[in-house]
Amino acid sequence: MANKSEDADIELICIIVNFGMASKLIKSAKHCGVPGGTVALGKGTVNNRVLNFLGLSDVRKEIVLMLADKETAYQALEKMNKEFAFNKPNHGVVFTTSVCAVLGTRTISRQDIKSKRGADNIMYHAITIIVDRGKAEDVIDAATKAGSKGGTIINGRGSGIHETKKLFLMDIEPEKEIVIILSEVDLTEAIVSSIRTHLRIDEPGNGIIFVQDVNKTYGIYK
Repeated sequence: MANKSEDADIELICIIVNFGMASKLIKSAKHCGVPGGTVALGKGTVNNRVLNFLGLSDVRKEIVLMLADKETAYQALEKMNKEFAFNKPNHGVVFTTSVCAVLGTRTISRQDIKSKRGADNIMYHAITIIVDRGKAEDVIDAATKAGSKGGTIINGRGSGIHETKKLFLMDIEPEKEIVIILSEVDLTEAIVSSIRTHLRIDEPGNGIIFVQDVNKTYGIYK
C-alpha cells in the first residue's frame, strides 16, 4: 500500500517557544499523529523588530521543527493551540510552510522534487538536512561536490533527551546538526542526490532531508 503522504501535501511546522517547552509540544503532536520533531536552540542577541516578532529577543528559545501531511498538521495545530494557547502573549510563535520533497524516512515520504502547485518563477530551493552531530561537514562536502556554494549549520537535538523511541526513524538521544542549503532549482536534484548517497540517508537512522520552495531571496550573488 502506498504511503498516505506520497500523494498528500506535506507541511513543515515551526514552533518557537520558551526553553523547556519543546518536549511537551512534541509529545502532544505525536498524540495527534505527527511522527516527531527536531529541536534547535535559539536566543536573540540584539533588539530589533524581526527578532521581537519571532520571540527571540529576550530569553532562550526552543525551535521545534515537525513534518506531517497537511491534514494531520492542521488538525494537530488546532488541538495544540487549545492546549498551549499560542494566541496568548509569550506562549509561542507558530507557522507552517509547504515541503516539496522528503527523503530518509518511511513515515513521511515524497521522493520526487516538485515545486508547489501553481508557483511561478521559483528560482531557489531551501534544502534542510538533519543528521547526527559531527556529520554536518560531510553534508556540506557532499553538497559542494554537486555544485552548492555552502550552507549553514545549526545545533539541535532529538525530541526528548530521556526518551527511547525513534524520531523520523532516527535514534533521538544523540544531539543533531541541522544544515540549511540554499540551492538554485536546477542544482537541487544533484545536491540532494549527492548528500543522499554520501551520507546513506536511505538507511534507517542516518538522517532526513526535506526541500522547500523559496519565494524571495536577498543577498545572494552568483
